Amino acid sequence: MVLAAGRGERMRPLTDATPKPLLTVRGQPLMQWPMQALARGGFTRQLVNTAWLGEQIPAHFGERVSWPGLPEVQITYSHEGQDFGQALETAGGIVRALPQLAEVFWVVAGDVFAPDFVFTPEAVQHFAASPALAHLWLVPNPAHNPGGDFGLSATGQLLNLAKGAAGRDHTFSTIALYKKAFFADCGLPAGNPQGTALALAPLLRAAMDRGAVSGEVYSGAWTDVGTPERLMQLNA
Repeated sequence: MVLAAGRGERMRPLTDATPKPLLTVRGQPLMQWPMQALARGGFTRQLVNTAWLGEQIPAHFGERVSWPGLPEVQITYSHEGQDFGQALETAGGIVRALPQLAEVFWVVAGDVFAPDFVFTPEAVQHFAASPALAHLWLVPNPAHNPGGDFGLSATGQLLNLAKGAAGRDHTFSTIALYKKAFFADCGLPAGNPQGTALALAPLLRAAMDRGAVSGEVYSGAWTDVGTPERLMQLNA
């Protein structure tokens, strides 16, 4: 699943007429980078959620897309804006799409640039065989998030540390693997038929407290393209 429903308020005025994931980074739409990386790893069935200016995304990619040297990608869409008039936040959007997803599935934000990340079947198999319900890739805290998001134990378990606590040295890259069971107790039925907005972070923190979230550090290039300045730096 490629997340592409957000408004991109901090990117205005660039996002007033273009959805943030379609902004150009190094010659192609920002969200195309993770889509191609997934295809390179053999993950050719991809689901994209949309909301703000969401009609532009299927107009650009269609339902099937091929890039040189990569297998054809089949795309399905979850149109949150069209169905409910708004984005459903990350967890709400995932639960909305859950009936169309595999038992174990990738989630990546369409507005994060991580060109070196490699999506592998081996990672899926290792996670599927583990007791964890979610597996997150973390990055060292960037300048715009010095306080970090989570801690990481020596055994690869994510730690729900309080803001400002020692050891909160990592930021969530937005790249993760989930099992459908992770969302079983979120309070929403699969498919989210009422279109309820639901944030992901509280679910992750609750699962960390139960010891159900594992993780590892991704050390490659990574940019949360959250401001026009960061976009300019990538394209400089």
